[in-house]
Order: sequence, then C-alpha cells, then structure tokens
Amino acid sequence: MTEMHDEELRCIGCGAIIQTTDPDGLGYTPNSALKKGLETGELYCQRCFRLRHYNEIAPVSLTDDDFLRLLNHIRDAHALIVYVVDIFDFNGSLIPGLHRFVGNDNPVLLVGNKEDVLPRSLRRRKLTDWLRQQANLAGLRPIDTLLVSAKKNHQIDQLLAEIEKHRADRDVYVVGVTNVGKSTLINAIIKQQTGVQDLITTSRFPGTTLDKIEIPLDDGHKLVDTPGIIHQEQMAHVLSAKDLKIVAPQKEIKPRTFQLNDSQTIFLGGVARFDYVKGPHAGIVAYFENSLPLHRTKLVNADEFYEKHCGDLLTPPTSDEVADFPPLERHEFAIKEKSDLVFEGLGWITVPAGTTVAGWAPKGVDVLVRRAMI
Repeated sequence: MTEMHDEELRCIGCGAIIQTTDPDGLGYTPNSALKKGLETGELYCQRCFRLRHYNEIAPVSLTDDDFLRLLNHIRDAHALIVYVVDIFDFNGSLIPGLHRFVGNDNPVLLVGNKEDVLPRSLRRRKLTDWLRQQANLAGLRPIDTLLVSAKKNHQIDQLLAEIEKHRADRDVYVVGVTNVGKSTLINAIIKQQTGVQDLITTSRFPGTTLDKIEIPLDDGHKLVDTPGIIHQEQMAHVLSAKDLKIVAPQKEIKPRTFQLNDSQTIFLGGVARFDYVKGPHAGIVAYFENSLPLHRTKLVNADEFYEKHCGDLLTPPTSDEVADFPPLERHEFAIKEKSDLVFEGLGWITVPAGTTVAGWAPKGVDVLVRRAMI
C-alpha cells in the first residue's frame, strides 16, 4: 500500500500527493529527496524532477475518466473558468460538454495560447473573432476572448486584468486539454504576480499536471491549475516527443509559397499531405513550423511516393516509427472563397477561390476549412 504522510504533501510541479513507498506510483519521491525538498521548500516527485532536469517523461496511470472526475467538482464551485485552447489546434483543444461540468453559472474566459508563433501579417482581431465563433458553435458563450503567449509573456497583463474584472469574489480555475500550454500560462501569471519562476512543471509532453494545483490569491481565493484532459486525436499524441519538436510551431512562422498546377501534391514531412486537386495555376501559401520539410510531387504518383519514402525523404516519422504511425485519412473540400485549409496541431495552407483541395492527416486528427486569415 502506498504510504501517505500525516500532513498531505503535494508535488509543486504536478500536484500529485507525495509518497515514498511505491516507485511506480504517482507522487513517488525517495526519502532523501523528500527531506531535501522539505528543507528547501521545493518538493517535487521523482517524475517531475526527471522531467525538469533531464527532460525525461514517465508514463502515468491516470485515465480520461480520472481527469474528468478531478474536474467535476468545478460545477459546484463559485468560479471563473479560464479555458485555454491552442490556436493551432482549436478542435483538438475542445473539451466536449465543458459547460456541463463547469456549471451554467460560472463565466468562461476563452484564451487562445501560442500567439507568438503566428505570422505578423495575420490580423489578430480576425483570429479572435474566429475563435469566438467556433466556441459559440461548440455551445460555449465566452464572456471574452483573448490571444496570449505564455511562453513569451505576451498579453499576460491584459489577461490578469480580465481575470480581475470578471472573477468578482470567485476562485479561478484554469482548464484545457493536454499540450495547450496551461501550466506555462500559470507559471507566467505566478512570475508576473510574485517573481517566482517555473514553479509548475511544464514540458512539450501531454499530461504533465496530474492533480489540481492551488495558488492562493490576495483576497483569500485561489487560482487552480487543473490536469489536462487527454484527447487522443491531438497531433501531440500521434507523434513522439522528438518529432513533435519538429512539427509543432516553435518560433514565428515564415510563410512558404508554391506555384501549383492542378493535380499536384505537397507532403508535410510524412505526417500530413495537401492535394491541389482542381483549379487554375495559382500560388498557395503554407504556414507551418519552419523546420518541417515540405515536398512537392505529382498527385498521380503521390500514394506510391508516400509508400516508398515515408520515414526517409518524408520525415517525421522516422523509419523506425513508420510501422506504428497511423494511416493518413483524406478530407476533400470545394473552395468557394479564399480560405485556409487547417491541419489541426500543424498549421494551414491558404488556397484561392474556385478550387478543389484535399487535406490528409493521421486518422482522428482533424482537417478543416476557414475563411483566410491573411
């Protein structure tokens, strides 16, 4: 049985209850590390310690149901909900039935994270309006929508002002699916408020926060970081950590332009594919992580080309990952106006009106069309 201490101790990185008897269990830390952590006031479980210092991740035994149970109590709380989404993966960021478990009386502030990697030419107001429209379609009615960069500390002051404006004697719960940057955002807030840096464990690995972490606010209320709900459909769950670093936008995206005739294909590494099925000779603009290799070929040869080169010329995935990589599924669209074909979690391609295009993505990862943002 896992030993619990008389006073419940929690990892300040992930929120798990600290225990010293089960090395495979959540919250495990050796007695020597426990003693040192109590002395320094920086008590981390072994999993968070390894993640912070060696970038190693250990699997966890929590299921989606466990995460939802941890969140269900919000319904009965008097709270402001800060709902964090990844602006590159809105559909993958959606929590189905969010309004059901946060309660109809708790206002929701929608926060689109990772704004720093957007091209400067993209009008932020246009994207904010799109996020709000998508939230409305999903049954949410956010009281406001903001774009921030937790990583670069962009708009954190504005977010804090909005939280203060709307919380009105409430606790603040930060919710979101894994890998949207929730803990990074809370770290930015803590640093802004207290000067303490990197209190909560963050990484590019999905599912870092294991239990809710409470940060006291000045008026006796608290800011609560909740665990991310795991969506297996996210691109982050399809790729290895090494590959995710290559495909997930890290710095400001530099547009890449291709002059295409119809019946041409562009491969996005080996993780996705764009087909220019029908339309006039046209320039299409691709917005993806700058290090993601894009490769053009003829549509008629594309299937065979992918079969032959996925894992070497078309990478990621690497050759030793190809066998476990999910098949690409095709999504075709008739484009009536200038639009963005969005590959969730990756980026998008801007295509002209009067064309037919198809996007291929790993099974379960969404491809969608929106009005062009640029």
